[in-house]
Amino acid sequence: MLQNIARLLLKLGGWTTVGGQLTIPKAVVIAAPHTSNWDAYWAIVYIVATGNDFRLFAKQSLFWFPLGAVLRRFGCVPLDRSKATSVVRQAIEMFEKNDRFHLALAPEGTRGRATGWKSGFYRIAKGANVPVMLGMMDYQSRRLGIGGRLDLSDDIEADRKALEDYYADIQGYHPENASPVKFRGK
Repeated sequence: MLQNIARLLLKLGGWTTVGGQLTIPKAVVIAAPHTSNWDAYWAIVYIVATGNDFRLFAKQSLFWFPLGAVLRRFGCVPLDRSKATSVVRQAIEMFEKNDRFHLALAPEGTRGRATGWKSGFYRIAKGANVPVMLGMMDYQSRRLGIGGRLDLSDDIEADRKALEDYYADIQGYHPENASPVKFRGK
């Protein structure tokens, strides 16, 4: 029943879904651009509508009662952003311990414009030896979902360029807040 409600919400919101349930056993799923609080809402509606079993990191400050219980129900895991290195290691261990695991992340790490993307998703995917699925919310065309796959190479610049090309025409809710596709500090 919840899945049907989610599908109805997407229809009422004017969204067309791209992709569906992931068939590969493990992947890092990135969602970009992330420019609004609405992104999380629509992402959760999409996940429920498609039946995907994603795990999502959400900032720890959101896990207050009763919101914390709801977030955990939809696959959210509290993230302490002050410990970035341990988060990457923890995520890789989650991939190692599970036969089927999909971790969804917003590489921008913020809704506001930043100097670039955080590289945690990349380090997690490389460390766990899993592909990166290219999730998107294009508010201009009202398309939402998983539109592509990137198998990471040993050339970080080529991988970054592939991401930049893919997301070039995808517009967030606040396009002026979209961060450039480059890794911070690189």
